[in-house]
Amino acid sequence: MSACKVMNTFHTLLNKTKALDFLAPLALRLYLVPIFWMAANNKWNPFDSESSLDGVIGWFGPGGLDLPLPELMAYLAWGAEYFGAILLLLGLAVRWISIPLMTTMIVAALSVHWPNGWLAIAEPSAQSAKAVEILKEYGNYDWLTQNGNFVILNNGIEFATTYFIMLLVLFFIGAGKYFSIDYWFAKKFIK
Repeated sequence: MSACKVMNTFHTLLNKTKALDFLAPLALRLYLVPIFWMAANNKWNPFDSESSLDGVIGWFGPGGLDLPLPELMAYLAWGAEYFGAILLLLGLAVRWISIPLMTTMIVAALSVHWPNGWLAIAEPSAQSAKAVEILKEYGNYDWLTQNGNFVILNNGIEFATTYFIMLLVLFFIGAGKYFSIDYWFAKKFIK
């Protein structure tokens, strides 16, 4: 059997996986839903009478991130994340909602995470060694680390960039087949 024939056989087998290509955008959407849902509800939970967007507005404004129009920016960020999570879950207007969500990730990366570099989780350092020492002395270190090592959040641009890339993929390929309202709308109304 020639090398070309073997390659063609493998290529034909790989092409058969296209029947399941709806799984990739579905997985991206389902992965991003809780991220944006939690981010929105950490800013403001409209179903909790004690929750308010005031803290975020203050953080966005003077003395915080110094963003222009902090109240508007806070509502836009919250709205993109809150309604974005819902739309991603439903697979509705996925390409459209990806735009404000990507914008939110760019703003977050540049205004919050950029000064911290790339890494989301800090590499082990003298600070983390000191933190481990304190936890061993004053905390229940074995309980705290029973599911993994102690880590320190570095808060770099890694997560925002990763979410941006995932949203960029959804922007270009859409919500996917079968498990999205977009697919069924397009099938019914777009010829």
